[in-house]
Amino acid sequence: MLVSAKEMLEKAVAGHYAIGAFNLNNLEWTKSVLAAAQEANAPVIVQVSEGAGKYMAGFKNVADIVRNVMEYQNITVPVALHLDHGTYEGALKCIEAGFSSIMFDGSALPIEENLAKTKELAELCASKGISLEAEVGAIGGEEDGVVGMGECADPDECKKIADLGITMLAAGIGNIHGVYPEGWPGLRFDVLEAIKAKTGDMPLVLHGGSGIPDEMVQQAVRMGVAKVNVNTECQLVFAAATREYIEAGKDQKGKGFDPRKLLAPGAAAIKAKVLEKIYLFGSNDKA
Repeated sequence: MLVSAKEMLEKAVAGHYAIGAFNLNNLEWTKSVLAAAQEANAPVIVQVSEGAGKYMAGFKNVADIVRNVMEYQNITVPVALHLDHGTYEGALKCIEAGFSSIMFDGSALPIEENLAKTKELAELCASKGISLEAEVGAIGGEEDGVVGMGECADPDECKKIADLGITMLAAGIGNIHGVYPEGWPGLRFDVLEAIKAKTGDMPLVLHGGSGIPDEMVQQAVRMGVAKVNVNTECQLVFAAATREYIEAGKDQKGKGFDPRKLLAPGAAAIKAKVLEKIYLFGSNDKA
């Protein structure tokens, strides 16, 4: 059974650890992420972007796959199914499809419009027991076509959004989606501190968690980040393991071309990466 992310995030804030939020791309991802969470006895957030939702044949299909895999793999740890970087329309579709958590990303809108739409969704989600993530200020890098340069959020805007009844807040602190460029200056802990001072116990979300040095991530978690998004790193290890399998000619031996064999090393690599992240974030044995 899917749960809202609210309780797991509140416990994470109180316990100074973070919940891993892992983007799904297909069935292999779903099975691997959930298996890793169960093995580590960790609460977990599985999420899809709108692009991945389309790729996986729609949000309803995503929700069905996650629920069915949970049942099949006997997953007993808390699992929230979350929309990552949702539009207003996308958020409504995911609520309808049975997601237990939603992100509305109004960061590219004028602040007043972001506030109005976030407030409306906060009321709707509260009435349905669904957790809601909102975003202030652009986060650098590329996310379904939205590009920024590692900008930082305005702490006063963060407070305005946090006061609308949302569950968690994504705010730029110099983080970037995707692979980090040469000469990236690092996370801005002064900005994080200022946001934290304004928003109190609100669980904060670190987007672009792939490629930030481990010690920086752990410092952010100690300072109130309770959800860390991971996508690119899982994609990279999946691609590397698949490349290795094919370059070794294993797909040409016997039935090595069978997709179940061909995709197995990549799936194992995703699981190993997710386990590594769960232990890094400190959410192991917190289920």
